Amino acid sequence: MKTEVLAGLAREQKRISPKYFYDERGSALFEAITELPEYYPTRTEIAILESYGDEIARGVGDSSFLIEYGSGSSRKIRLLLESLRPSGYMPVDISCDHLLAAAEAIASEYEWLNVYPTCADYSSDWELPFTRDGVRKVAFFPGSSIGNFEPTDARRFLSGVRRTVGEDGALIIGVDLKKSTDVVERAYNDAEGVTAEFNRNILHHLNSRLKGEFNPERFEHLALYNEEAGRVEMYLVSTTRQTVMLGGEQVSFEQGETIHTENSYKYDAPEFTSLAREAGFNLGGSWRDESNYFEVFLFD
Repeated sequence: MKTEVLAGLAREQKRISPKYFYDERGSALFEAITELPEYYPTRTEIAILESYGDEIARGVGDSSFLIEYGSGSSRKIRLLLESLRPSGYMPVDISCDHLLAAAEAIASEYEWLNVYPTCADYSSDWELPFTRDGVRKVAFFPGSSIGNFEPTDARRFLSGVRRTVGEDGALIIGVDLKKSTDVVERAYNDAEGVTAEFNRNILHHLNSRLKGEFNPERFEHLALYNEEAGRVEMYLVSTTRQTVMLGGEQVSFEQGETIHTENSYKYDAPEFTSLAREAGFNLGGSWRDESNYFEVFLFD
C-alpha cells in the first residue's frame, strides 16, 4: 500500500486509487451517499432488481454459487438471494471489518444459506479460497463499480471474472448509462456535502494506515463530468501550499494542485456489451429503468 500510494503521489498528476476510500468509515459514508436524493444509481438499480429478479434468476438457472464483488451493505444481494436461492454466497471486499459485519447479518437472516466472507482486493489478481463442484458460479458486481476502472483495466477485470466463474459461469453486473451532464454532476456534488466528506476520507484512511499527517480540511472536493471521455472525474484540491508527511516521506502540494481520486465511466449498452464480449462473455439478458439511467446485464 505504501509503495503504491507514494508512487501515485509522485506523479505529475497526483493520484490515489479509489479502493482506498473504503475503510470502515468510508464504507459507512458511501452507504449514506446511496440514500441522497441526488444519487440515482443505487435506488434505480434496486428498483430494477426488484422488478426483474425472477427473470434474472431464470436466466441464471436453478443451481448457483453466488460471488459478490464489493459487498457493501448487502441491500442488493438480498434481492438476488431471494430470487436465486443459491447453494452458497461469497461476499468479497477490501474493507474487512465492514465485510464481516455484513456477512454476519446475512448469515443470521438466511439460516439456509452458507456464507463465506472473503477479504481480498478483487481489483488485483486473487483466487477463490475454495470451489464447489456441480454448481454454477455466478459473479455479482453491482453499483456500476465497473466504472471506476479505466476501460482497458475494466476489460482485464472482466477477463479475471471470466476465469473465476469458469466457462459455464455467469456475471450479473450493474452499469451506469450515459446521460445529461446536469443529472450526473448533481449525483457527485450533493447539497449536504456527504460526497465531499467521502472523498476527503481517503486522506483519513491514509493517515491511519500509513502514519500520515494530512489535514483533510485543507483539501476541497471537486467532481465534474467529462462528457467527451464519458466519465466523472473526482479530485481533491489543495487549498494552500503545504508539505505532508506520509509513510515517513514528504509529499508537497502547491495551492490549487489536485489529487485525482476517482474516475467513474458511464457507458451505452452496445459499448459495454462489446467490452464484456472482448473479455469472453456473451449477453444473456439486460434490464433498465424507464428513464434509461441504469442497466443490469446478465452475461454467460
